[in-house]
Amino acid sequence: MTTTEPLLRPDGSPVRVLVVDDEAALAELLSMALRYEGWEVRSAPDGAAGVREARAFRPDAVLLDVMLPDMHGLTVLTKIRRELPEVPVLFLTAKDAVEDRIAGLTAGGDDYVTKPFSLEEVVARLRGLIRRSGAAAKRSESILVVGDLTLDEDSHEVTRGGRSIHLTATEFELLRYLMRNPRRVLSKAQILDRVWSYDFGGKANVVELYISYLRRKIDAGREPMIHTRRGAGYLIRSAEPASEPVAV
Repeated sequence: MTTTEPLLRPDGSPVRVLVVDDEAALAELLSMALRYEGWEVRSAPDGAAGVREARAFRPDAVLLDVMLPDMHGLTVLTKIRRELPEVPVLFLTAKDAVEDRIAGLTAGGDDYVTKPFSLEEVVARLRGLIRRSGAAAKRSESILVVGDLTLDEDSHEVTRGGRSIHLTATEFELLRYLMRNPRRVLSKAQILDRVWSYDFGGKANVVELYISYLRRKIDAGREPMIHTRRGAGYLIRSAEPASEPVAV
């Protein structure tokens, strides 16, 4: 799955998405895909639980199955909208009849995805809904942000925690590639191809060298953001406690 710039709320916290679906395996798969985007996710197995979670969680978007065991998705939508009148809702359904789509949209749903669907499509639809709703902070298209690290692709300015960091041209390109793919492990071969534009053949040491240069400038005296996955590659992510061990 392709990772793009994370969406954040205006206060800098991750956007929140509520998944309401009675298929446990599907709900978990969707939740994992959304968390991979850096979003905060909660799930509910039925309509009543979905309404309760919406009231407590105050999500920025809702992924709502039409056919739930206790009530119809349109009823759930009505109840959620009483609490959150502006929250965008993306319907999930196994039905593909035109009248079902019209019913969902007429009832106040913002978009409609028919099962089976791709996770990429769901994520893309949700990103569009969240952006259009104004729930996400608006950022300049030229600015990449990961945690307290920012990179301006136009001015080539890099800061961490508001402090300016000077990078060489190659260091800048390497950091830009990492920041365009936050939380994604990038292999040495991928980095060589993107930053140096040549094949892997025996040149892995140049990647290790420049990663070490970046670490000295980005991570020196701070919580590390650039991590190594042994045998796999490198990734960058916000300097927060990891949920699993990371080799550094």
